[in-house]
Amino acid sequence: QLVESGGGLVQAGDSLRLSCSVSGRTFSNYARGWFRQAPGKEREFLTAISRNGDESFYVDSVRGRFTISRDNAKNTVYLQMNNLKPEDTAVYYCAASATIVTIQEKDGNYWGQGTQVTVSS
Repeated sequence: QLVESGGGLVQAGDSLRLSCSVSGRTFSNYARGWFRQAPGKEREFLTAISRNGDESFYVDSVRGRFTISRDNAKNTVYLQMNNLKPEDTAVYYCAASATIVTIQEKDGNYWGQGTQVTVSS
């Protein structure tokens, strides 16, 4: 139901924009967010945006480099990633939940299948 796209292989310092579209239902009344999971590590929360887009939250590691946005008319959420670093290499997942608080708890989230982002040094 959540479908990520836009991943790929880039060099350090480059930018990528990930998209998360929806099929089969609408998530316009849900908070949306992005997580990532590197090999051998737990899935890590990165950022979330409220239902109407007026509130967003970022973890320290991506604040100032990543920007989340949403277009409810297109039922799509975006993650603009600038100044990418090798440590950003991971599978990136989009998620949906009731609020930007509950989405961080992972349990009960709707998840996409993930898209690979690889940043070379």
